[in-house]
Amino acid sequence: MAKFPKTRPNPGTAFSALRFSGFWDTLPPMQNPIFDFMFRAFRIIVLVYLGLLGLLAGCQRRFIYHPSRLSGEQALKTARQSGLEPWHDADGEFAGWRRAASGDDAVAGRRRRVVVFHGNAGHALNRTYYIDGFDAVAPANWEVFLFEYPGFGSRDGRPSEKTIMAAASSAFAALMREDDAPIYLVGESLGSGPACGLAGEYPNQVAGVWLVTPFNSLKDAARIHYPAFPVGLLLRDRYDNVAALQSFEGPLVILTAGQDRVVPSRLGRRLYEQAATAQKRWIEQAQADHNSLNLNAEASIWSDVVAFWNAEAEDGQGAGNPGDGAEAPEDP
Repeated sequence: MAKFPKTRPNPGTAFSALRFSGFWDTLPPMQNPIFDFMFRAFRIIVLVYLGLLGLLAGCQRRFIYHPSRLSGEQALKTARQSGLEPWHDADGEFAGWRRAASGDDAVAGRRRRVVVFHGNAGHALNRTYYIDGFDAVAPANWEVFLFEYPGFGSRDGRPSEKTIMAAASSAFAALMREDDAPIYLVGESLGSGPACGLAGEYPNQVAGVWLVTPFNSLKDAARIHYPAFPVGLLLRDRYDNVAALQSFEGPLVILTAGQDRVVPSRLGRRLYEQAATAQKRWIEQAQADHNSLNLNAEASIWSDVVAFWNAEAEDGQGAGNPGDGAEAPEDP
């Protein structure tokens, strides 16, 4: 009858079972320490991987959203220095900041509205360059709205796809109830998510969309930054822009940065190719990265976007047909 050691193995590991079953005695002496080291190293790697997996799953929204916070008083002071006033939705909830249109065309009733959804860092008041850019395009009849995400700037709440989309939908519905002036959407990086979401939710009410360094889906963007993890299974906020745009047939402009390492331009190109609308244009600034696009008020991108929107509004075709998606010249 076989004799067993008095010390009992740990039933939780196959390694312990092998050790106490006499398996180790069958191996040449030089293999024992090597196998033992490899197994211990493998076990450490697995434990570290599982720990990182848990951290990524539990704290994923901290990796997605990077808000800057302001007190209400600070935000209001900063906003009024730029000629902005608080913007509220139909329920009286703070939605962001608005700048009224100016000029004779606005007075004459030819006013147009544009809602800007900013990227995942900072807050809405960091994006006043969109106001300068639209002001530089004649006629100056743009009323600009800088949407603020829950948990960003001075807005209460916590950011997530669910809370952002609910707030964006409520704010958009409030604008529709104000009057019938056309509404355009601008989505910057992460902001492409709510912009595409609204275009899909209100395809007949959105007059046009401009996406700046967008992704086709947050899942594909996350896979680039975390290739070793099953992000497709972990992500709670998905922002599937391709699916959202399937019902939108209005004019769409996509601007990408050729050297973008945050949201590589191929994701924006993929979104362009899969967007359902035939009225679309893709522009790339080949030498720019994610944060160095030429969005100065003097840049040609502003007039390019507005001219495309205008052309599509007039005849529903022309520059936006599927064969006209060639890369536009880079802004000087």
